[in-house]
Amino acid sequence: MTQQALVSKIPDHNVLLALEPEELAWVVLESLKAQAGDTQNRSENKLNRDNFIHAETVQGYPQDSHQAILKALSEAWSWLEREILVAHRPGEREGWVFITRRGASLKTRTDFGTFLKSKLLPKELLHPLIADKVWPLFIRGEYDTAVFQAFKEVEVAVRTAARYPATDIGVPLMRKAFNVQTGPLSDRTAPEGERQALSELFAGAVGSYKNPSSHRHVAIDPPETAEMIMLASHLLKIVDSRTMTTTSPP
Repeated sequence: MTQQALVSKIPDHNVLLALEPEELAWVVLESLKAQAGDTQNRSENKLNRDNFIHAETVQGYPQDSHQAILKALSEAWSWLEREILVAHRPGEREGWVFITRRGASLKTRTDFGTFLKSKLLPKELLHPLIADKVWPLFIRGEYDTAVFQAFKEVEVAVRTAARYPATDIGVPLMRKAFNVQTGPLSDRTAPEGERQALSELFAGAVGSYKNPSSHRHVAIDPPETAEMIMLASHLLKIVDSRTMTTTSPP
């Protein structure tokens, strides 16, 4: 990256130094793509860590900030390598890289933002219902809707597994289905205290996360949303296990 290129993208060195490695990584990746060109053939030879993280790169900034900026660029580069957006070029000495297929697929800042969100909520770890119906909402930034949909899937799954009518809803449904004595989804082989705790977990989760989202707009940040969705995914997996192993009481 040339002096003009970095300064033109982020003129204020304080702004640059305030960026997290993954935020600065987009600037680095975008610059590498510009150097490599669309075809990534001859000009790909320019993609070298030492050529990029170089004193000339930071000449447009105050002298006393140079070392800090170079360190920040190095952090961003390391993040790109960790996420396999750039990788070592086979047959070349250390430091020479190419833009990977994953890196090439991120064509815009929006693409990159979507990639960052997907790291918060790995789709492959989710229950299939959550992966199909909730993950796309999360990626689009519809956080309150994603949480509502996730716990709606839990409610529907519990009602279906317990064979209850559509009139059974919300917290009462959870307490009924997981009642330690009569609940069809309560594991009779587990100690009573654990069965009660699981009943409280389902009731508390639906009461805390589904109900508020169904009544009003709820402001949730991406990490918190991901945690809630993971909880809903875990609850669905429990319902699946109960469906396979638990029989209804007489």
